[in-house]
Amino acid sequence: MPPPLLELRHVTVCRGNTTALSAVTLTIAAGEHVAILGPNGSGKSTLIKAIARECYPMALPGTIFRIFGEATWDVFRLRRRLGIVTFDLAEACHQELTGREVVLSGFFSGIGLWRNEPVTPAMERQCAAALAALDASHLGARLMTALSSGEARRLLIARALVHQPAALLLDEPTTSLDLRATHDLRVVLRRLAQNGTGLILVTHHLHEIVPEIERVILLRAGEVIGDGPKSAMLTPERLQALFGLPVQVRQENGYYQVQTQG
Repeated sequence: MPPPLLELRHVTVCRGNTTALSAVTLTIAAGEHVAILGPNGSGKSTLIKAIARECYPMALPGTIFRIFGEATWDVFRLRRRLGIVTFDLAEACHQELTGREVVLSGFFSGIGLWRNEPVTPAMERQCAAALAALDASHLGARLMTALSSGEARRLLIARALVHQPAALLLDEPTTSLDLRATHDLRVVLRRLAQNGTGLILVTHHLHEIVPEIERVILLRAGEVIGDGPKSAMLTPERLQALFGLPVQVRQENGYYQVQTQG
């Protein structure tokens, strides 16, 4: 059995004087498709930064934080195993760079290309394959500043895919996208999941949870308050406890929609 993609035991993370995650325990298997759902301020961003090694848990007795079975990582090596797409990355890549440059920069864990970073023919082939997998080959020559939000988001996912990672970590991927771009991106995520790329989707939007995601983890005020099959977690009772107001839930074609009452 391969080690879990993510293994947390009693993980507490403080940011300044605030406890952002409190004794969080969860395990995500390699190849599993999981959504981590929670309102603003629930600790989702802190969890992403902890996984990306931008912040670290407190060194308390019994604390375990392992990624692919390892507790210590070189950040550059980690980024070759786990593709990460965040809103911070989207902002950083909004520059006078071509789509090709942004995707190739994933090999160097940077933004754009530098003279001391030679691009090999193998890298070019992997870049082209990642663009093709996202139906984005036509975007390679265009500037990021000239793209729509949906087009730019595809390139960021292609950037995360150039290493053929075991899983993608996605932070609210449809934020700022219109209806068409949201639909197209969900199609892409479904295709990746069906082809064997693990998905960890961190969000507060139910409509982002594609049908291939079968497990949902509920995060509120830095604590896991629910973890289980999607059908058991996305109920009116569970979501009312998560978001703090009465809701109605509707399921259609594998997608869930929520509507507030009153």
